[in-house]
Order: sequence, then C-alpha cells, then structure tokens
Amino acid sequence: MGRLTAFTEMMAAEVLKATPTNNEAALREAKRGILDYLASALAGREDAGTIKLLQAIEAEGGHPVAPLIGQNKRANRRQAALLNGFMGHALDYDDVHSDVRGHPSSVILPALFALSSGREISGKCFLDAYIIGVEVMARLGQEVGTASYLKGWHNTSLLGGVAATFAGARLLGFTARETQNAVGIAVSQAGGLRVQFGTQMKPLHAGLAAQQAVQSIEWTQQDFHGIDAALDSGIGFLHVYGGKATDEAVQTALTENWGKTWRIAEPGLWFKRNPFCSAASHGADAALELAGLRLTVSEIEKIDIVFPPNGDAALIHTRPKTGEQGRFSIEYVVALALLGQPFTLGNFGTAAVSLEAEKLMEKMSRSYDAEHKPDAQAIPKGRFTIVRLTLADGSVHSREVCVPKGSPQAPLTDAELESKWCESAPVQHKADRIIQAIRGLENGNMSELEGFL
Repeated sequence: MGRLTAFTEMMAAEVLKATPTNNEAALREAKRGILDYLASALAGREDAGTIKLLQAIEAEGGHPVAPLIGQNKRANRRQAALLNGFMGHALDYDDVHSDVRGHPSSVILPALFALSSGREISGKCFLDAYIIGVEVMARLGQEVGTASYLKGWHNTSLLGGVAATFAGARLLGFTARETQNAVGIAVSQAGGLRVQFGTQMKPLHAGLAAQQAVQSIEWTQQDFHGIDAALDSGIGFLHVYGGKATDEAVQTALTENWGKTWRIAEPGLWFKRNPFCSAASHGADAALELAGLRLTVSEIEKIDIVFPPNGDAALIHTRPKTGEQGRFSIEYVVALALLGQPFTLGNFGTAAVSLEAEKLMEKMSRSYDAEHKPDAQAIPKGRFTIVRLTLADGSVHSREVCVPKGSPQAPLTDAELESKWCESAPVQHKADRIIQAIRGLENGNMSELEGFL
C-alpha cells in the first residue's frame, strides 16, 4: 500500500503524540462535556430500557470492575460501557457535534470510564483521550460526509466505536501498531441504522459502540489480530461508508493541523436544554417565540415547517404515537410549544401523544427551500427552520431560527449546564462534589471522580 493512503497509520501517530489539554478552550469544553454526559446519563438511569439492560447484565454476571453510573453497582468493563452508553443517550439529552452529525460523548466517555476503572489513570490523561476521541469522530464524520447518513446509517454508532477505540488506545498508552490493530477490529463492528430512531435501539447504538471500543482494546491486548489499515484502500471504512477515494485531499483532512484547534471547542459540542433530537431545536425555538401569540388550536388554519433539503433527515416521525417517537418529530415538538406544554422528560416518554397534540399536528406539513439563505452563523452550516402559522382570519405569523440555544454559537452558560446537572443528580451534596472533581480533573486522578459515580 502506498504511503499516500496510509490513513490509519497517520491518524494513530497523531493520536498518540497530541497533547490537547495544553489548549485552554479544549480543556474547558472537555470538562463541560463530562458534566453534561453525566447529567444525561443520570437523567436516563430509570428509563425502562436502562432497567431491562441492567437486569440482563446482572443475569449475565461477570467480574465487577467498572461503575454503572447512578446505580451504585459495578460490572465488567464491556458491560459498564454498554449500560453507561445506553443511559447517556436514552433520552436524547446528550451532546451532539455538527461535524459528526451524531452524539460523541455518550460513546467515547463510557468507553473511557470503563477502561480507566481499576487502573491508575490521571485526570489529564483521561481528558486528553476524550478530546482526541471527539477530534477523530468529527474528522471521520466530515470525511464520510452526508451520503451514508441519508442512506440510513446512524453516525453515533457508525463513527463512535472507531473514535472511542482511538481514544482508548491513547488512554492506555498503546503503541502505534497496537492502535492500528484495535481500530481494525472496531471498524469491523461499525453499524447502526436510523430506522431505529424513536425506539430503545437508538440509545443502544451508543452503548454497543462504547462496548465495541472496549472489546477492540481488550482483544488487541489479548494479541488478536486484524488488518492494520482499516480506514484505507478501495474496500476500507472511508470508501465503503463515505465513497471516498483514497487521495491526498482525504489524507489532508484526516491528518493535518492537529493541535492548532480542537473540534471539541471549535466548532464545539452542542449541549442540549431539551430531551429531543437537536434537528428539532431550531423549530422548537421558533415555535416558542410564536407561542407568545397565545393562539388556540381552532384559530390556527395550518402550520408550515420549512427546512433546507435534508435538514429534517433525523426527524423521521411526522405523526408520532408516543412521546418517545416525538423526540424525532418536529411536528410533536412544535405542537408542545404552541400548546404551552413544557419540554419535560415526561412529555417525551412512552405515554401516548395527547389528543390535543394529535389534532394540532394534523394541520402541519413540511417543505424544503434550497434557495433560502440562512444566517452566516447557522449551525450546522446552512441549516435553518421556519415555522409559519396561517390563521383562520388569513393572517400569517412566521419565525426563523438558524442558531438555536445550546449550540456553540448560543451556548449554555456554565451556570445553566450545572443546573441541568443538579436537576439530574439524585443527591445534592454528591452533585457538588462531582462538579468540584471535574473542575480540577487535570490535576487529579480518575479514581477520585470514579468514587462518586
């Protein structure tokens, strides 16, 4: 294989030599990412799927090494990665990244927590590995592009296990060859389909990807071998899922400019205020503005919701039957906002959608405008949502949002993020101690933080 196409080898070299915690912005966002992930996981600790998965793990047994977050129990590393990944993504409350078009932290952090348990791992080493995992996932996401997503693949699991394996290799101090081998094992386990959105399988994608990363690391430690150039060639990962030719442009995108900026901070993680898909966030903010008109259902003749082409690809439910499906429905989110119903966890659970919301959703339709020019700061780039109400009296009221609250351009403040954490944490004094442990994590040891989980 020519040197030009040795992407796996080049990325392994960058992963093992990078020192991202030297970057203040990356360090700050990594700490915020850990806090947000823990808030999301604790919020999902009593989810029905969490309980089922926990019961399966307990029945399976195994050597209890790693903590199950919020459960006051331990399991083996693979089991812990599986459950903690599921919990983090159970309510779709966890962070997203526009380059990934998916959820980095609920894959990468469960894998890293599992691998660090029972080992002497410094907080700085953990943070470096986490930042690097996000970097790899974002770079892979950009190079795989949108075609695989639109075809039906779920990037959280498709990219997450590979990125978390790179991160885990860095955490444990693997050699370049060991890293390449582990990634080769992870690539062969990549998958997950968007058809599962709105079911318990979607968060299981995150758990499975985290588990796959842990077992890819462990199988490498056990001298199990695969190809060491799994991203490369005409039948490698990038070509199969992204249709990318192994050329110089791809090499540049994957391996150049490491350390100048870090994707965890630029463009940055997107921390959610609400437990539904981020693709609905633009429309949610627009609908909340329109809710100030205090209209009744009978006063509204129709509701048009306008996206750029494929801007609603993740929102696969147009007439959801349950709040769980409603996490992936712009119609349901807009209905809740216009009805004055809060975006609480209860409204996105397994209960049936209210008759009032069903009635309002019947008045809604989606359309697409390829010519509309959104704000230059729009996130993801080129993204917008317009919610347009036509009333029975013929009047029209419209709102457009390109930069929703929580996105990197309109971020949650530290106080807002800590408030989300405190709402999820079961015990206030423990919540305060975890905040303090995360704030000084680069100077501490992972066993100190793990003791609170």
